[in-house]
Amino acid sequence: MQFELGDIIKMKKPHPCGSSEWEVLRVGADFRLKCKGCGHQVMLARRLVEKNVRGIRRGDADTGK
Repeated sequence: MQFELGDIIKMKKPHPCGSSEWEVLRVGADFRLKCKGCGHQVMLARRLVEKNVRGIRRGDADTGK
């Protein structure tokens, strides 16, 4: 699965704030994700992200070219 900075991913389970969408801030062995609902940031292992992702929506980071 290919992830890029700025992508919006939908996870299996929602965050306690109710949002299931997360913005990808860092990609590597670990991911830094930012909740689109409340702005909370978390670090997760790539294995956990790939296992729990339900969909990817490309972010708007590349539209300024």
